[in-house]
Amino acid sequence: MVIALAFPAAAADAGPIAGNPLIEIPAGAFVFGRDDGPENERPRRALEGRAFAINRTEITNRQYGRFVNATGHRPAFYANHPILGLDDRPVVGVSWGDADAFCHYYGLELPSEPQYERAARGTKGDAFPWGDAPPDETRANSGADVCCSGDARDGYAMTAPAESFAAGASKEGVLNLVGNVWEWTRDLYAPYEGGTAPGSAGPYRVLRGGSWNSDPDHLTTTYRLAYDPEFRFSANGGFRCVRSTP
Repeated sequence: MVIALAFPAAAADAGPIAGNPLIEIPAGAFVFGRDDGPENERPRRALEGRAFAINRTEITNRQYGRFVNATGHRPAFYANHPILGLDDRPVVGVSWGDADAFCHYYGLELPSEPQYERAARGTKGDAFPWGDAPPDETRANSGADVCCSGDARDGYAMTAPAESFAAGASKEGVLNLVGNVWEWTRDLYAPYEGGTAPGSAGPYRVLRGGSWNSDPDHLTTTYRLAYDPEFRFSANGGFRCVRSTP
């Protein structure tokens, strides 16, 4: 399957999810974490990563609906919403378990935090998928300057189509790794090795990437949001899947 993009892109294959190819992320060293942000993002260091492949876009309502129809799994909470439930928008209103079940049905899994950062930051630890320039209306679907309200400066009051914001793509051609919807990772929330213990404890999972109602402080490739994995009523939380190399 050939994917035509207006920017340099890594190798892709169709993958098991119709309409959402997997983009190959090569093995190698990359920067993880940062020392000039919130305490829970420290320390900055270099990791050696294995190759993996990640969905080019967030999972959409259309794709999640096919999974529901095939398995009988419960629908997304906002499946019938006039905006959030549109076929081409990222699915929202799913718990961590819902997202995990979807990925495993297709032989995939949710990304780890290091996988998310490598896909979003490249190898040199960029602040954003496109580099270090601040987000603008052409690169990301984000919210007001003060947390946490949506606005339509970027053309969308809430979620945008998953194929939107090509100018904000990563160097490998992955879309919306910052903005549009927060994305579940498979990791439990915990301090990084060598970092300080988080202020709250509990079996939280980590969301990454910010969303359509995120202010600039939350809209980076390193921000970590601890979240209740059972909660499925969020209108700004979705996911994508990865295929990991053994």
